[in-house]
Formats: sequence, structure tokens, C-alpha cells
Amino acid sequence: MTPYRFAGRTAVLTGAASGIGEQLAYGLARRGSHLVLVDVAPLDAVVARIRTAHPALQVSPFTVDLADRDQVAALAEQIRAGHPALGLLVNNAGIALGGRFDQVTVEEFETVMNVNFRAPMLLTHALLPALTATPGSHLVNVSSLFGLIAPYGQSAYSASKFALRGLSQVLRAELAENGVGVTTVHPGGIRTAIATSARIGSGVPASEIGPQQRSFDALLTFPAEKAAEQILDAVARRRARLLIASSAKVPDLLARLAPVGHTRLMALLTAAITRRTSAPGRAPASAPASAPASASPAADR
Repeated sequence: MTPYRFAGRTAVLTGAASGIGEQLAYGLARRGSHLVLVDVAPLDAVVARIRTAHPALQVSPFTVDLADRDQVAALAEQIRAGHPALGLLVNNAGIALGGRFDQVTVEEFETVMNVNFRAPMLLTHALLPALTATPGSHLVNVSSLFGLIAPYGQSAYSASKFALRGLSQVLRAELAENGVGVTTVHPGGIRTAIATSARIGSGVPASEIGPQQRSFDALLTFPAEKAAEQILDAVARRRARLLIASSAKVPDLLARLAPVGHTRLMALLTAAITRRTSAPGRAPASAPASAPASASPAADR
């Protein structure tokens, strides 16, 4: 495919209020894209910054709970009505849930699946005619490190991210004939607020939460703005797959070399990094967010 052209086209971006999504919004604006921004959190500050810096661009914010199917359907209808032709759809929004499978309720598990997988699926399906209306459009699905490996205590999050990875790979094959590119993104330990806002399973003992969060603080170090730039570069180049940071690349390599044994190797590697970064005399990591209980550094939004 020819390189993706950002200027003058409309991009739909979910999870745009903070983290990677916020930085993607700024990066898309710098490249001349009109924006449809979606988040459950207020978007006023992000929209104001973009309108001040880029007054010629159209910026349309939508406050939507992506866990609610009716709200997702209404959002898609509004976008279709206002934008019959789209250049880019970035399914970036996501939530995390810490705890073993037996420590989370079915409702908690389903909420993660609804935000992380069902919402991207519904939006992509509904907006597909707008993406295929003009040649050269593109789809980005932000999966995770946990869409490559499945660690202890992350059944819901991993299930959602593996599902999104699988859908993305199929869509890349199917949409190529329509001239639509697809990029699947697997961020590693990114400095975002997803871990701070992560849900904890109802059955997780309170005594386990704090130590788990502190132990993974040091692993969330990769700047969100740098991650966003890598994603936009991957879109421009029509890359099929993007792994961000060594905290995603190393586990991916281990999983390929040791499909069964990599889980044990990752546990040992994570423990070693945590001990080193928290040793006396070392400055604490600058990550503002904590990983969810029983998780490792996959805070991607």
C-alpha cells in the first residue's frame, strides 16, 4: 500500500483523554487530521489545546462509556452521520482488571471484555463503510504485551487483548482487497494512568494489592508521547504489527523461543528487574502509575 496520508482526513480515536490516546490526538493534529475524540472521561482540556494550536482543524468530542453497547451503537451512528468517509480509526481505549480468575466476578470479567474487545469490534463493524468509502484508509487496534503473553492474574485483560489481536490479524487479510491497512499495536510498560485506574477483582485480598502495585511501579517507564509517535509512524508505513519498548519485545521473543516455559522465565526476569530498580541508593522510577494487582507492566493507555 501507499503511505498513509494524514492531512485533511478525519481520524476517530478512542481513549483520547489521557495517556497514549491523548498523545495520539496531539500527534494527529500536528499531521493535519480532523479529529473525532472519544473517552469516558472529560475531553475539554485536550480539545482546547488542539483547537488553540490548530484552529483550522475540526475537533468533535464524544463522552461515551464503551462498556455500554447502546452508547457504542449511538456513537457509531453519530459518527457515520457526520463523517460518511473516514481516513483512520484508532481503537485505543482500554481498562485493566487485576486478580486471578477465581478472584473476579463474571460481571467484572465481562466489563473488561466489553471495553477492550466488544467496543472495538462494534465500532470497526459499524464504521467499515466509512473506512472503505475512499481508498487508502487505515485501522489501528491497540492490543497489549498481554496480547502476546498471558501472565498469572490477568485472565480478563489477556483474554480481551488476545481476542483483539486475533480480530486484527483477520481484518488485515480481509481488508487488504479494499485498500484498508490494519496495524496491531502491542505496548509494553508505558507511563499512563491505566494501571492507576485499573479495577481490582472483588475477591483479591486487600493485603496483596499494595505490594503488587509497588513492585511494578519501576517497570512503567516508556514515555507515552514516544509510544504515540511510534504508532503514527507505523500507520504512515502501513506496518502490520508494532511492539513498543523492550518490555514488549523481550517477552515476545521469549514466548517464541519457549512457548511453554516463557511464563516462568518472565516471572524470574520481572523479579530481577524489580529488585534492581528498588535497591538502596537507586532513584525510584518516574512512572506515575501503578500496575494492577497480579499484573506486569502492560499499562498501554
